[in-house]
Amino acid sequence: MSVKIVEANDKASKKKFVKFPINLYKDSPYYVPPLVLDELGTLDEKKNPAFDFCEQQLFLAYRDGKIVGRIAAIINRTANEVWGKDALRFGFVDFVDDNEVVDALFAAAEDWGRKKGMKQIQGPMGYTDLDHEGLLIHGYDRVSTMATTYSYPYYKEQIERLGFEKDVDWHEFYIPVPSSVPERHQRIAKIVAEKYGLKLLKFQNLKQVTPYIDKLFNLLNRAYAPLYGFAPLTKRQIDYYVKMYVPMLRWDVVSIVVKEETDEVVGFGIAVPSLSAALIKSRGKLFPFGWISLLKGLKGKSNPVVDLMLMGIAPEYQGKGVNAIIFNDFIPSAYNSGFRFAETNPELEVNTKIAALWDGFDAEHHKTRRAYVKNI
Repeated sequence: MSVKIVEANDKASKKKFVKFPINLYKDSPYYVPPLVLDELGTLDEKKNPAFDFCEQQLFLAYRDGKIVGRIAAIINRTANEVWGKDALRFGFVDFVDDNEVVDALFAAAEDWGRKKGMKQIQGPMGYTDLDHEGLLIHGYDRVSTMATTYSYPYYKEQIERLGFEKDVDWHEFYIPVPSSVPERHQRIAKIVAEKYGLKLLKFQNLKQVTPYIDKLFNLLNRAYAPLYGFAPLTKRQIDYYVKMYVPMLRWDVVSIVVKEETDEVVGFGIAVPSLSAALIKSRGKLFPFGWISLLKGLKGKSNPVVDLMLMGIAPEYQGKGVNAIIFNDFIPSAYNSGFRFAETNPELEVNTKIAALWDGFDAEHHKTRRAYVKNI
């Protein structure tokens, strides 16, 4: 039978949309499923503040009454204004290895975008820069982080068959955590702190960090502005992400650097314990027992991997060694907490400043992701 494309607009169909890849990858040891409740919240126009400036249409592909694919067509109006484009994004894309299925899914997304006046399609991307980005094209034998997605090798072949071309690549690194801070970083950290009047702040609870949250995200908006597809986060989005991610923080691996005279945030590094193993075990379910695995991953002493979630340096301080102050704190904090490896999230291959941070750390470039683009 031919492929049937159905719009997923109600709660029941959105739940099917979220669960499809969990079923598709049930036999893969590398796929990290999201929590179904969190993913439904991300897709919910009433809950996710990205819909203040985004619109979407979700599609499911059926054959013989069985779901065989999914795709989200997304328009981020703010990003289009910032970058001067009429771009449709595609994301949340998964499918069986079947030309007819892939053709039907992308045709549905592209037709919807054209009717909205879009001239090109790019992705995989989410609503914002903090959502999943890029298709895995290298590192199929490595477990994903919770902030990224896995894909079978045939995804790349199918998407390129449709005429998509590379737009950008992101690299990810796997880094052994040293038992001590390299002497070079200790020396640079001391010099930079004295030269620019900077100090490192550490926290023990949310109340202590709260006065710096808006400052941190304002810095993130400035530091990330040149990055691919980025649009400034709004206050509602900041509040949304704080509520989502703060419960996962381990304060020992959160570092904020401020200007002593003004208390201005000039740099930050935020890491969280890897939850990949816990999410694999939970299979996307928080209850009845998924929360136990997640709690052990967050608070337990046996988790050897920490995810480097976010790092930012104020543009006027980039290249001046502020990162050394962060590393001078992060390395002993992470090692003493039992972490032996750190895994970065995707970093643009053209962002040589961030790539240079890992020089001297025996970093392994173990995954690559790609955003594709095509005129429609």
